[in-house]
Amino acid sequence: MAKKSTSYAGKTVLITGSARGIGWETAKRLHAGGAKIALVGLEPDLLAERVQGLGEDRAAWFEADVTNVEQLQAAVDGTVARFGGIDVAIANAGVHYIGALESAPLEQLEREIEINLLGVVRTDKLVIPHLLESGGYLLNIASLAAATHAPLMASYAASKAGVEAFSNAIRQELGPKGVTVGCAYFGFIDTDMVRDALGHESSKVLEPLMPSFVRGAVSVDKAVDAIEDAVLKRGHRAWAPRYVGGAIASRGVFQPLAEKRMLAAKGHILKALKLAEGVPVKDRAVEATQAAHAKKTAAKKPAPKKTPAADKAGSAS
Repeated sequence: MAKKSTSYAGKTVLITGSARGIGWETAKRLHAGGAKIALVGLEPDLLAERVQGLGEDRAAWFEADVTNVEQLQAAVDGTVARFGGIDVAIANAGVHYIGALESAPLEQLEREIEINLLGVVRTDKLVIPHLLESGGYLLNIASLAAATHAPLMASYAASKAGVEAFSNAIRQELGPKGVTVGCAYFGFIDTDMVRDALGHESSKVLEPLMPSFVRGAVSVDKAVDAIEDAVLKRGHRAWAPRYVGGAIASRGVFQPLAEKRMLAAKGHILKALKLAEGVPVKDRAVEATQAAHAKKTAAKKPAPKKTPAADKAGSAS
């Protein structure tokens, strides 16, 4: 079978949040199609392993937290130095923490917005000079939650709605200058983040209130298919699974109906709120990054010098 022709072959693609999940699977797909890939994210050990697997001729990794402008700038600068520019940028980094406004720590609510929305703003701001130079493509990853807003997801929904609005606005600013801006909307995709969220008892209580076609996660490949198609066509919008497009288009009807259904199920909501109290925040990437740095720090520490007494005791043992 003839090899699929791809317009991104030879192009440089920078992807944030690319150690795992949608970001990593997208990186693999685009690399297989001939793109040069800059993996940007946390978990340095895993990123290094990913690049080794892809091959260092067309892949590089940069550790950067999207809440840290200096780290992000270093990743962008490093990508340009390595590959000569940036043709496509995918602002994918994101988190989801289960929590209700009343009981969740304020820091948790703020961090979700800090990463999901302001992380996109920072990424976009730093890559735009290079996309203007290349006439490139920018894809921001939002969510179905940008259009449909569920309980226990207030900060997540607000952050993703912000990503959509931000993308819509800058699309009009950058389009006349040759840069196309897209926004991707995903339902439940089978990633660590979604599995953690759907597996919590509060989510299980609310699941029967969701439309049947929304329940359950679909393969990551569905999201990657949508992203690849958007990159190829420089699409303004992309989504997966298929129903997401209809939900976005009919949000003026879908959201009020969803709210009505939720509010009518008072017992379910109160039980879910109770179960959400004190939910420990799972942040695999941060934990893995901290462990990697602790390991490196320990390895760099010089061995303690033996005193004469210790030497004597050692020789006698």
